[in-house]
Amino acid sequence: MLRSETLFGKRENTTPNSALTTASGIVPAGTGMNKVPAQVTSPIGSNAVKNDPVPSSVSSAINEGGSKLVVGLNIKLKGEITDCDTLVVEGRVEATINARVIQISERGAFKGSAEVDIAEIHGEYEGDLTVRQKLVIYSTGKVSGTVRYGKLVIEEGGQLAGDIQAGATSVSKGLSVAKVG
Repeated sequence: MLRSETLFGKRENTTPNSALTTASGIVPAGTGMNKVPAQVTSPIGSNAVKNDPVPSSVSSAINEGGSKLVVGLNIKLKGEITDCDTLVVEGRVEATINARVIQISERGAFKGSAEVDIAEIHGEYEGDLTVRQKLVIYSTGKVSGTVRYGKLVIEEGGQLAGDIQAGATSVSKGLSVAKVG
């Protein structure tokens, strides 16, 4: 009779009640847990665009905890979103929201009204957008409508059109920009 220890080399650590997982997400033998792959998820969803830099302010806001809603690819959501700290849009959203962070993936689209601290746009945003701290528009991002922001970063190729004003809390001061593109 063949033993698995001799066929496959050294036997795994058999510490009871440990929640050890390997890089592949599989629980080692002898841990008292099922040999079922653990579900591994990305911090911004499984359909997130790879190799996109996330500003440190955005990643720290996401990792602080709080309530997070991920609208996945091919999902359409319509209505009012309440009590949400972070909204990640990979599908289509038509809504009103007041949150800390909004992230729109390259294939995602948001239409409506949002008041947020930080906005990271890889996809499309249309409507009223008030960003109290920092608005980041990536090369694939398109933002149109009435936009108010504290700080603005636009990567080459990113698009911003509509009634644009610096100063998220004040309508009277700022820069007005004509439609682009």
